[in-house]
Amino acid sequence: MKRVEIPPNVADTHPTTSQQFVFSSAAEAVALLGPYNAHLKYLREHVEVKLVSRGDALQIEGEAEHVERVVALFAQLKTLWKENHAATLDDVRYFVEQMKRGNDLRGVLSGVILRTRWGEVIKPKTVGQRQYLEAIAGHDIVFATGPAGTGKTYLAVAFAIAALKRGQVRRIVFTRPAVEAGEELGFLPGDLEAKISPYLRPLYDAIFDMLPGNEVQHLIETRRVEVAPLAFMRGRTLNDSFVILDEAQNTTHIQMKMFLTRLGAKSKAVITGDATQVDLKQGTSSLQDVKSLLSNIRGIAFVSLNRTDVVRHRLVKEIIEAYEDAQQVQKD
Repeated sequence: MKRVEIPPNVADTHPTTSQQFVFSSAAEAVALLGPYNAHLKYLREHVEVKLVSRGDALQIEGEAEHVERVVALFAQLKTLWKENHAATLDDVRYFVEQMKRGNDLRGVLSGVILRTRWGEVIKPKTVGQRQYLEAIAGHDIVFATGPAGTGKTYLAVAFAIAALKRGQVRRIVFTRPAVEAGEELGFLPGDLEAKISPYLRPLYDAIFDMLPGNEVQHLIETRRVEVAPLAFMRGRTLNDSFVILDEAQNTTHIQMKMFLTRLGAKSKAVITGDATQVDLKQGTSSLQDVKSLLSNIRGIAFVSLNRTDVVRHRLVKEIIEAYEDAQQVQKD
């Protein structure tokens, strides 16, 4: 009698397992599964496991590795919920993206920097943002580049205010180059201060988001917080300060050198910019080769954020992707 080899069952080559994730309350279940089970529906479409919601528990079935990752994802969502941060569908999307890349989800969003004036937690929301904050903590000068919405300026402002509150610095200096994005300063009404004010508005917005208005006013009056155009930095020495240069893609090499040489004793500087949004009419952006010039200097760090770090509206990430894809087509 001829012996017939029976091929191994797929289930044998990829053993499946099952785990239960138990919710501590109905409120927790709603928070983790999303309003009208929005998070659960998204996960069912984008992860390779079977998800069955039964009362106060979620049954997760599939290959052992995939099941473990989904359990870790829900553990992270639970951590956020305990910290009074209700996870959004964008958070779930980001976790799934990181999970598929094999990244460890534990601690991705750890490390509270500050709370807004309304009590909301300010903390890194992506791996890239966490690395950015670690770079600021460990270096005296940090260059952060990346597209809009990656939190370059906002997180730097939060870090600076936290440092001021802890007494690590005596003052914060925020500065930006007053460069037009297609418009002319002369067409704006008012005196020079009124004309420059719109360019500094994003910095003011971030500050007022984190501190009450009367406290901001007091800090400005006592010169512990200063917001000024980059041109006003010339000739100064900034000691015991946390200095943020925003929109650095609109600085020339001479301006960048001028800014960096303002840094005094016990000071820290963060320089942020988006190399894809240069508005300079003459000269080249300092961000084009600053890394090659300064990367070998100890105490200076370079952080590059990308579209996976965008934390604004979901459509912002898709808009950035569309522009980047179009630019790549032009290069090809």
